[in-house]
Amino acid sequence: MPDLNQDLIADFGSFLILELGLSQETKNGYCQDIRQFAWWVEKDLRSATFEDLRSYLRSVQSLSSYTISRKFSSLRSFFRYLLSRGQIKTDPTVMIEIPRTLKRLPVVLNISEVEAIIGAITGDTPLILRDRAMIETLYGCGLRISELICLRLSDLSLEQGFLRVIGKRKKERLIPLGRKAEAAITRWLEGARGEIAKGANPYLFLNHRGKKLSRMGAWKIVRKYLRKAGIKKRVTPHTFRHTFATHLLEGGANLRAVQLMLGHADIATTQVYLHLDRESLKEIHRLYHPRG
Repeated sequence: MPDLNQDLIADFGSFLILELGLSQETKNGYCQDIRQFAWWVEKDLRSATFEDLRSYLRSVQSLSSYTISRKFSSLRSFFRYLLSRGQIKTDPTVMIEIPRTLKRLPVVLNISEVEAIIGAITGDTPLILRDRAMIETLYGCGLRISELICLRLSDLSLEQGFLRVIGKRKKERLIPLGRKAEAAITRWLEGARGEIAKGANPYLFLNHRGKKLSRMGAWKIVRKYLRKAGIKKRVTPHTFRHTFATHLLEGGANLRAVQLMLGHADIATTQVYLHLDRESLKEIHRLYHPRG
């Protein structure tokens, strides 16, 4: 791949983080998709044509429709960026249409599964109190894992029962804590955290060395209790966010309120959870209606 292409991709990556406020992980995904196209096309990306893009997309037809759609989305964003910077005169992606993929419904836990996971966190050592507070907060507040590990002590308002969260693109939102999450965090803060913390650490959740918890560290904690609870579903930390939204809507919450708590810019993103709720309604109808 020409050095110039590497510079263009690096500049685009900086734009995604500094101007759009996307996460490092999201930036890496976009840039990897563009690098793969650059390796395939073997030319200055600024001279890529409609035919180049169409041929490339044909070459990856064996991939899933979701992956193809994602790759095209990355390329379209990149060429729009080049156009906005005056690096190209026309956008080669503008005439290309990719069939819209059906949104895959996320995996969610039912209430008994959530209770089983939290019930598997037994004991009162500092790390166990931390684990309980973490999982209660994931489920009780619907946080992304990146938001959870970046929570600071200053983001807590236990007296008012709210949590301040800095989400995607540095957008700030307030989320009600809920009784269970508030109680678990209070127990963690009352002494357990102080036994682990090394110096004045601003972060709410710490690893066993008293440092900021990593994404992988948080994932390992969640996985530990999934195994203890015997959960067979494919669950990730993000599943608790899906479950948070689904349980709120099943309980009668307003879609707009759920959107605000999740921090979704577009309410259409939140509407996927309505589909899950409709599935549960269909099941109730099937079970209890005489002609279900």
